[in-house]
Amino acid sequence: MDAFADRVDGAWEWLSAAIEEAQEGRWVRDAVERQVMKDIRAATNALHGGRLAPFTEDLWHVRIGRIANWAGVIRLAARAGGWELQPVVGQSPPQPAGMAELLSGIYAIGEQGEVWMKQLLRGGGPPPEDAIAKAEGFLTGPGSIEDLEQLFYD
Repeated sequence: MDAFADRVDGAWEWLSAAIEEAQEGRWVRDAVERQVMKDIRAATNALHGGRLAPFTEDLWHVRIGRIANWAGVIRLAARAGGWELQPVVGQSPPQPAGMAELLSGIYAIGEQGEVWMKQLLRGGGPPPEDAIAKAEGFLTGPGSIEDLEQLFYD
């Protein structure tokens, strides 16, 4: 499996662990966690105009920049709440899972966007289209991070 596929798999595993904890009632978000999630949503507006990913009609810089922006937002969110981001590739999420694990899963995809942007700015070509599409689909559209709030019952 390639490195990006491992990253996406790890991101979904960590995200899913946190969601399961919340849905089973073992993690009930507090007021700070709920506000941080609202702030993340506001700061990462993909400005896609309701289009579904992949955003193939957009320039590579725009597409990759949209993904990379998540990394900075998640780092700020983690600092604001005192949560420590963990690498997700090859690691099982600790139990019980909560906000740190949720943010770590999302961060893994944003961090990949930063790697892609650095490569692009150094004159390297864009990543494979399917990788960009997977990252965009993870972050935006039905069943993505954009829909995350619907999975919490608190």
